[in-house]
Amino acid sequence: MFFKKDNNQDKNDFFVKVCALLIHTAKIDENYTNHEEEIIKKTLEELGIKKENISQTLSDAKKIEQNSNQILDFTKQVKILPKENKIKIIEALWSIIYSDKDADLYETNLMRRLAGLLYIDTKTMGDIKETIKKQNSK
Repeated sequence: MFFKKDNNQDKNDFFVKVCALLIHTAKIDENYTNHEEEIIKKTLEELGIKKENISQTLSDAKKIEQNSNQILDFTKQVKILPKENKIKIIEALWSIIYSDKDADLYETNLMRRLAGLLYIDTKTMGDIKETIKKQNSK
């Protein structure tokens, strides 16, 4: 679980920021699809958000993402998570990118930047990318 103590404000802020990062990734190729939004919803649920709160979280995250011109604010809380939790988020990001079977220059550049911001080594990032790429090519 992502939170040891039950602090709803911290949880909500965390989920909104992670969701904004996922949305930003989905929109970077200027083609935000329903399929990508479904991946985001599934990811939020896997991270522990209640189903009935997903729509509000998405709405809040879309506003934040639209009004932000940098990803640093979205990554602050993610980078302090344990590695296994960061990996879940990285897997979701690559799933969004490869949901259309291809990664463009902007998407791969974003993931390179995120690897540095989230302290994910190149090998781990590459392994996750290849795993997701293979899953989405089937």
